[in-house]
Amino acid sequence: MIRSFRTLLVAISAVLALTACGQQPGNASSIVPVEIDRSTSCALDGMLLADYPGPKGQIHYANRAEPDFFCDTVELLHIYLNPEVVVPVRAIFVQDMAKASWDAPQGHWIDARTAWYVHGSSRRGSMGPTLATFESETDARKFSEEFGGQALRFEDIKPDMVILDGGALHDTRM
Repeated sequence: MIRSFRTLLVAISAVLALTACGQQPGNASSIVPVEIDRSTSCALDGMLLADYPGPKGQIHYANRAEPDFFCDTVELLHIYLNPEVVVPVRAIFVQDMAKASWDAPQGHWIDARTAWYVHGSSRRGSMGPTLATFESETDARKFSEEFGGQALRFEDIKPDMVILDGGALHDTRM
């Protein structure tokens, strides 16, 4: 009886902790990613996702039918790691760039929380430097060998890695 009560207390504590930090417990696999089309626009700046290269992202919030889309993983991770308003997140998806075309990515959505990321590569997304996303560590490391950068897990990404400066600081053509 005491053991069951302790187990119950631990479970309740975990739910409360997740809710307090804006995360909602649940299985992200029960949420289905939504495919982008020619009219899908970025939640932050209205850019059309299909017009730009690099991995895209989507966040599914509690009590919302449609996800917020992002034309770049830097935008998605910036919003997730630095929320202005804490809204419970049901699921986050990014694209597996080992399978999707860099120049016109479609499909191949994976759970962002289990994905591998490459930070600091020479490949550019819609906003300049971006984090390439992969389902497997092998693919992330292969990409980093070819394009530079460091392979990281989701939990290793820090807010200072996803600063929104619009890419202007990195645009050598300006």
